[in-house]
Amino acid sequence: MTEPRDLGVAPEIAKQHVLHGFTRREIIERDAMLTDLQRESFGYFVHEVNEANGLVMDKTAPNWPASIAAVGMALTCYPVGVQRGLMTRAQALQRTLVTLRFLLAGEQSESPSAAGHRGFFYHFLDMSTGRRAWNCELSSIDTALLMAGVLAAAAYFAGPSDDEAEVRRLATSLYERVEWDWLAGEHGTICHGWQPETGLLPWHWEGYDEALILYLLALGSPTHPVPAASYDAWCSTYQWLEIEGISYLHAGPLFIHQMSHLWVDFRGLQDKFMRAHGSDYFDNSRAGAQVQQRYAMRNPRRHAMYGEFCWGITASDGPGTMRWHGRGEPPFYDYVARGVPDGPDDGTLAPWAVVASLPFAPEIVLPTIANYRHIQLHVANPYGFKASFNPSYPSDRRHAIGWVSPYHFGINEGPTVVMIENFRSQMPWKMMHACAPLVCGLRRAGFTGGWLDAIPHASDAAPAAAMPTPEPFDPPTPPEQTAISQSTQAPGATS
Repeated sequence: MTEPRDLGVAPEIAKQHVLHGFTRREIIERDAMLTDLQRESFGYFVHEVNEANGLVMDKTAPNWPASIAAVGMALTCYPVGVQRGLMTRAQALQRTLVTLRFLLAGEQSESPSAAGHRGFFYHFLDMSTGRRAWNCELSSIDTALLMAGVLAAAAYFAGPSDDEAEVRRLATSLYERVEWDWLAGEHGTICHGWQPETGLLPWHWEGYDEALILYLLALGSPTHPVPAASYDAWCSTYQWLEIEGISYLHAGPLFIHQMSHLWVDFRGLQDKFMRAHGSDYFDNSRAGAQVQQRYAMRNPRRHAMYGEFCWGITASDGPGTMRWHGRGEPPFYDYVARGVPDGPDDGTLAPWAVVASLPFAPEIVLPTIANYRHIQLHVANPYGFKASFNPSYPSDRRHAIGWVSPYHFGINEGPTVVMIENFRSQMPWKMMHACAPLVCGLRRAGFTGGWLDAIPHASDAAPAAAMPTPEPFDPPTPPEQTAISQSTQAPGATS
């Protein structure tokens, strides 16, 4: 097992290294720190998966269901794992085939116990049967995150073998059967989802949020596309604001500035809205990270530990809906989309959300990662950093950092793995340059510039990216106990 490393210095010194240059030894230590963190997080997609069907647990709680968004992230992480020596190509190919075959075979109907309907999938699925869990909603955004991973798998497995060709066929079938236009509302924006008991949900994707990838994939569909006016309707709900002295396209939770970027290289790409503001979504995400850090340094609610090297307010697990000071004090929340500056902000921070900002703002992210390792948020933790912590909530006097989430979440680990790789090699981004539906969606949304302009309009996408020789095989160490092993129902069994 590889021992955890940090930069070997206090975060203040790490900041100076970032600003003024690393020595060769410090570069090696920095890369080792990121390698360790990436390997640890990748372990989630090795060990918290039902190998019989490819479904990935939403979080590390026994008997918890699968998250279809986490499945999409697993499909994206497997290629990264191959290139980094964490998984062989044969292992990744087998897992991908098992997953795609199972998804395509799942029941699609109006039945409340199906896996999905009209090509969409339910937000949560039973880990064994793949059927709807918890009477949850048919989710447009989670289906989009799943399909992004499905298309990433197709882009990576571009070889001539029968198995790799099957990956591409299965991916095409899954993506092209999604009836995106079914959820386009009267005013153009896309509906959050549907439930068999009550019909369409009353909410639509409006305002800048994680739905950017949803609109792009819906626009790029050759079978059930939404009209270009749908994207325009969404952009018309944007807010360009000045927060903490920075003008940008505002979104409070940090994950919004990252989620679509797992798959889309927005460097230099502009739609009509960004052209009007002289920016792009990559630079906007950099601004989003800077706003978060400045807010933590100002710390208007006087939460413990907030500061230059301690920030990251986003959708995350929390200590719960309770008050510990008594009446009149701000409440604490469970899992909620925390944001800046309007909240909710109960003092809960999510280290993974900082890591996922690495490609945009390494000069403020690397010292913060060093700090989070310095305060040992990764120690005795099988999958990297603790999911979230709240030093303002003194739930456990044994820990200086207060309340700590007991869980890991698939949708936290995925961005950690993928965005570290986008920082180090841009491999996931380059891979998706060859994704024809994504290229089509970007063009229909009015994007120009950057790598997109380098693709001739007569071409559907860029040629498949050449992959370097994978690193030597060094898989993540299995944890002493997995959430799946603690579940009362064995993986692969039926209920």
